[in-house]
Amino acid sequence: MTLQQLKYAVAVADYKNITEASRRVFVSQPSLTASIRDLENEMGITIFSRSNKGVTVTNDGDEFLSYARQVLEQSALLEDRYKGGGGASTIFSVSCQHYSFAVNAFVDVIRMFGGAEYDFTLRETQTHEIIEDVAHLKSEVGVIYTSSRNEDVINRLIKKNGLCFEPLFTTALHVFVSKSNPLAKKRKISFANLSEFPYLTYEQGDFNSFYFAEEPISEIDFDSPKNIKVRDRATLFNLLIGLDGYTICSGVISHELNGPEIIAKPLDSDERMTVGVLTRKGVTLSRYASAYIDSIKRHI
Repeated sequence: MTLQQLKYAVAVADYKNITEASRRVFVSQPSLTASIRDLENEMGITIFSRSNKGVTVTNDGDEFLSYARQVLEQSALLEDRYKGGGGASTIFSVSCQHYSFAVNAFVDVIRMFGGAEYDFTLRETQTHEIIEDVAHLKSEVGVIYTSSRNEDVINRLIKKNGLCFEPLFTTALHVFVSKSNPLAKKRKISFANLSEFPYLTYEQGDFNSFYFAEEPISEIDFDSPKNIKVRDRATLFNLLIGLDGYTICSGVISHELNGPEIIAKPLDSDERMTVGVLTRKGVTLSRYASAYIDSIKRHI
């Protein structure tokens, strides 16, 4: 087993296509296929299931790849430590819920370490996928929240996947609205105030239950009559302005990145949410991950 074989296997898993993976790792398709077959024979497992439609990761392969990513990450740390970090391309990835401070911190890391070459990834994605990304080391850091309503389920998943959750801050709930929304004039917003406006929430795909929702209050909790689900933050903010919509969140926003039109107002609720970072147990954080977490703490 070699590091190169592990890189090839991870590339195939990431791109779900041998042709694309071979192009990305600069090796011929027959060589990549042979290398992975040799790896499977040596390990005594089938990493990929092959069909006319392409390749899919097997259950054994999913577990193997999580270890492979950990080995590759540790190898990169060794090179960074003893080669001075000057020659290799910087690689770092984060998976997070839709928080502007998470983007602010990502910008800081690129400015600090970017250099002449880098390969950074920021995934603003669904809650379950964030946990999966960190568990399988597709991302070194995840950013999610817990509350009294979802913490039992989320904590079980964190434990099951061998992860750690480090709380960053706990806050009362807030409502994001546009400056032109009539609710912007209120000092504190009640649930009754929200009834005539559309509630904007992030869609969670196959895991579209309250436990994985990015919002700590469900539309069912206060019988919201108008509801819109979206996939990305830009669309949500556009609808906040265009439809006088709102969303329920931590209240932390970056006017530098998102402009001055979106503001936060306190919600009249006793519920609180704790935002924190996910990392893999037993994995030494890279300097990029450590700097990223430090930067988030500064921004919040």
